[in-house]
Amino acid sequence: MAKNTSSSAFRKIDVDQYNEDNFKEDEADTAVSGPDENEITALLTQGKSVEALITVLQNAPLRCKQQHVKDHALTLTINVLLSIKSSQIDQAVEALEQNDLLDVLMKYIYRGFEIPSEGSSGHLLQWHEKVFAKGGVGCIVRVLSDRNRA
Repeated sequence: MAKNTSSSAFRKIDVDQYNEDNFKEDEADTAVSGPDENEITALLTQGKSVEALITVLQNAPLRCKQQHVKDHALTLTINVLLSIKSSQIDQAVEALEQNDLLDVLMKYIYRGFEIPSEGSSGHLLQWHEKVFAKGGVGCIVRVLSDRNRA
């Protein structure tokens, strides 16, 4: 036990700075516009679907606070994922050499599960299987624990 209990040295810490009401998130870039739809459409029409996937994932607006930008990027990414045939999924996943891109892809797969459309769930399950095979459990844990939603 402490000898001097009348000491108030421990009270010099401002505990109010840790209050949730005072918490401020990291400042996000306001100029984030997400992937360019014209560029992605051009790549898809040229048959370069793997390049379109990489471009969409590299330009993902993860730290953007504007929900309409995120929704537009989700729509583009789901269109790219659905345009890639089941036999080309392995090739597309192997082209993603950075683990960051695998994590972003897994975020979009989970967001795609939230808003299913006709035939998309089965295709997204195939994507999930291939990304999980390459990224492992760590990929899923990083996606589920990340604060920046796709």
